[in-house]
Amino acid sequence: MSAPDTTAEYLVISRGQWDKDLSPERIQTAIDDFYAWIEGLIGEGKMKGGQRLSDQGATVSKSGILTDGPFGESKEVIGGYWFFLAKSLEEAAALAAKNPCLQCGLFFEVRPVENAKANAFVKMTETPQG
Repeated sequence: MSAPDTTAEYLVISRGQWDKDLSPERIQTAIDDFYAWIEGLIGEGKMKGGQRLSDQGATVSKSGILTDGPFGESKEVIGGYWFFLAKSLEEAAALAAKNPCLQCGLFFEVRPVENAKANAFVKMTETPQG
């Protein structure tokens, strides 16, 4: 009998913008390398699909819908997302550290996917601090 699979899902959020001093050719090389890299990870069973995101969007709150976009500063820009399959946050972060686009100004947030339902009586991401 084999050991149970302890692989978990991690959301990877692509943030930031390309370095301003890079040529379009250098950026395209990073993009091409990125797509080759993710194809390899998908083939190895270490990554699930994801998508690029449009620069259009809306922010919705209890005050209503704000249509000026989903972000305010360039560091807040979310360019896309995908999912890693890894045994730990450290392993998922190590995979993200190999992303070819890091060298061109983007950075990546890696977060474990929480499978539990939200519960107001348990401290969770949305629970106020303090």
